[in-house]
Amino acid sequence: MREFGKFGPLIGAIDEGTSNVKFLIFAANTSEVLTYHQVTLKRFSPQEGWVEQDALEILNAVIECIEVTADNLRKLDINPEDVVGIGITNQRETTIAWNSVTGQPLYSAIVWLDVRTSKIVDELTKTKGAQCVHAVTQTSGLPLSTYFSSVKLKWLLQNVTAVKEAVDVGECMAGTVDSWLIWNLTGGVHGGIHATDVTNASRTQLMSLRSLQWDKSLLRFFNIPPQILPKIKSSAEIYGYISSGPLLGVPIAGCLGDQQAALVGQGCMRFGQVKCTFGTGCFLLYNTGDSIVHSQNGLLTTVAYKLGPDAPPVYALEGSVAIAGDTLQWLQQGLEIMNDVSDTEAQAGSVDDEEDGSICFVPAFNGLYSPHWRKDARGVMCGLTSKTRREHIVRAALEAVCHQTQSVTTAMAADCAPLHRLLADGGMAQNTLFMQMQADILGIPVIRPLMMESTSLGVAIVAGRALRVWPTSTPSPPADTFIPAMTSEEREIRRVRWETALEKCMGWVTDSSQACEVEPLVEEPDRTTAVLPPGLFFIGTALLMIIADKLKSL
Repeated sequence: MREFGKFGPLIGAIDEGTSNVKFLIFAANTSEVLTYHQVTLKRFSPQEGWVEQDALEILNAVIECIEVTADNLRKLDINPEDVVGIGITNQRETTIAWNSVTGQPLYSAIVWLDVRTSKIVDELTKTKGAQCVHAVTQTSGLPLSTYFSSVKLKWLLQNVTAVKEAVDVGECMAGTVDSWLIWNLTGGVHGGIHATDVTNASRTQLMSLRSLQWDKSLLRFFNIPPQILPKIKSSAEIYGYISSGPLLGVPIAGCLGDQQAALVGQGCMRFGQVKCTFGTGCFLLYNTGDSIVHSQNGLLTTVAYKLGPDAPPVYALEGSVAIAGDTLQWLQQGLEIMNDVSDTEAQAGSVDDEEDGSICFVPAFNGLYSPHWRKDARGVMCGLTSKTRREHIVRAALEAVCHQTQSVTTAMAADCAPLHRLLADGGMAQNTLFMQMQADILGIPVIRPLMMESTSLGVAIVAGRALRVWPTSTPSPPADTFIPAMTSEEREIRRVRWETALEKCMGWVTDSSQACEVEPLVEEPDRTTAVLPPGLFFIGTALLMIIADKLKSL
């Protein structure tokens, strides 16, 4: 029997998100976080609607986080050899292609937010016909959209010469971020393992929900060569072993897409339990157990987890909101009406209840995801008056996330059953005012755990259980509960106003404005470009910048 230090066996969790990378160390016996390190990631926008990241930067950030965290353990007088395994959780749908011989990326990582594939989506819809498109959704659980990896990979194969040449000579590998990390950490060009898990594979739109394998009909529909794709494994098994660094020889024993990891971390392991992660975007998952529920209300069907090679899959309904925390980043970096995102709680809280309803903001910067699926939508701000201050805009941005969440919960209630409470996590969930606003608009309690690293905890749990060092049951962690305080009449008034603004954001993009050509990659600040149409109740980007200057002077 192996002897461990005072904290017992340890599990590491690589948490690779859209905005940052973290590596955390958990004590398996107690779920306690012992130490971690975090690195911020940059995003690039070569053209409007294009969102890219540097795949090597992502990898190097992961390596740095592992090295610094291992050093932190030594400083805490904890032996890094007590780390018995690690798990990987990652931003989903983001797509990377690389050369299997050189190990170099063949193009930038195309981020899930990217909408350059809009023209491909339109062409497939037109040429394949409604019946084929419906079959894609039934097989994969996902609608035809710019969101998923299938069309991103198709774009790479059509537009990037290096990718096409690598495919021709049998040297192309492709996958989501987890596959890129697993391959590199287990040896890369020196025998790296090309693998993914069922949750990430279910976001490519190339996997059958029933067989849990790459589907031949889907591969034909998108014209994707199967040999470039990773092998699909369960969420909890040994993928391979780390080939270098301070954790040399430690097994990678768990893998989950970030939203599925948060579902596990929040303990939503029974039918009907729902969590919402408020990060760059906003994602709600509803555990549907062993049932594949096809939504009639604009939601996605996805794999929640599969806890071992022989374990049955568990499924979920998902509502995906593209822009949540990114709205606040845009207010900070694009309009410069706040010094830091952490200022939002104080700014929004300075507006009293009679004032906060003066404007309505729909941040559809790159279109709308669940439950609307309108790639032609763009952001609008309605109800501006001469008395509008920056505090009103900040509060309207928070309320916009709440209303988008409410739209998804309504769809979930129609597909399955009404929600009685919502478990919340993610960066925005640290904002106490926002959590109360969310409870008010939903009309149900919102539960926020005091330990906010639900995503990292979830993948640590599956890795620890694969290695049989994590307890099979753990008590519910301490949490804050936010009880609705808004009247049903006020809630309905706000819902109607929101839906009025929502209608006005549709139809702002035409086919000609979606045309795109490959241009050299240009680095820009970490922000999302917004297109706000002008009109009686709308303000365009130029006008908004003028208003922002006025607001900053207040």
